[in-house]
Amino acid sequence: MAGTAFPSTLVIQTSHISFTSQKKSFELANPSSLIFNFEKKVLFRCSAKKKISFVDQILDYIEGGPKLRKWYGAPDLLPKDGSNEEDEEKEDEFPEARDAVLVTDGDSDIGQMVILSLIVKRTRIKALVKDKRNAMESFGTYVESMAGDASNKKFLKTALRGVRSIICPSEGFISNAGSLKGVQHVILLSQLSVYRGSGGIQALMKGNARKLAEQDESMLMASGIPYTIIRTGVLQNTPGGKQGFQFEEGCAANGSLSKEDAAFICVEALESIPQTGLIFEVVNGEEKVSDWKKCFSRLMEKTGK
Repeated sequence: MAGTAFPSTLVIQTSHISFTSQKKSFELANPSSLIFNFEKKVLFRCSAKKKISFVDQILDYIEGGPKLRKWYGAPDLLPKDGSNEEDEEKEDEFPEARDAVLVTDGDSDIGQMVILSLIVKRTRIKALVKDKRNAMESFGTYVESMAGDASNKKFLKTALRGVRSIICPSEGFISNAGSLKGVQHVILLSQLSVYRGSGGIQALMKGNARKLAEQDESMLMASGIPYTIIRTGVLQNTPGGKQGFQFEEGCAANGSLSKEDAAFICVEALESIPQTGLIFEVVNGEEKVSDWKKCFSRLMEKTGK
């Protein structure tokens, strides 16, 4: 609204304020009440951008309104989201050390397996989850669990604070999130090869997942952030560490991989950051891997990354 004209007399019980057209006086009745008398009607203009309470409008209209709020012990006015711009500026001025790993979809089976592997390595962990209470019960203080929308800029900024690397155990995060500024390495577990190899009803059922996987991969490759895309075969609920591996091109379309092994490979990939990006396929096979750093170096040399 453009403006609101208040009647010539106005009384507020919480901080007894009175306006009249008969007198010009200022009176302090007691420490908890104030009486103001003005000759003219008062016109308040409200901004649609930032709504504040009726009492605060009155106090801000009078000179020294902010001081009066402090006198009454009222809190400073904050944006609706509860953020404080001054605090955000201080955080930007003194950035947090980037030593954490952010695990997206931390509620999923593979997400939880990744988190457990990181806990064993004593890594600082942040996780995006759907049920924060359940995550707290599962991992306690070992993990900083957060629930929210990654497409929200403020939430994403908070989630990425102090994050060095991101592990995405499923599709959807990269295409939904905005800027990943400051992140040094992104690891994406992708089943794009499986989706592309599906036909008939399976292709229809996995159509949306395929679209998300394609978007994630293309956006990650265009981000300028060093990335590792691990294209797996069908993920299965079988014990990890029991079989070897196969890394041949095309193997993911027809092979399978234990979820535990998939999570393990994601965590091992943290120690091998490519200059630009690395994409490889992996399924369970005959090759035994005892040194994953050498394995990743070999894969980088093979792809020229």
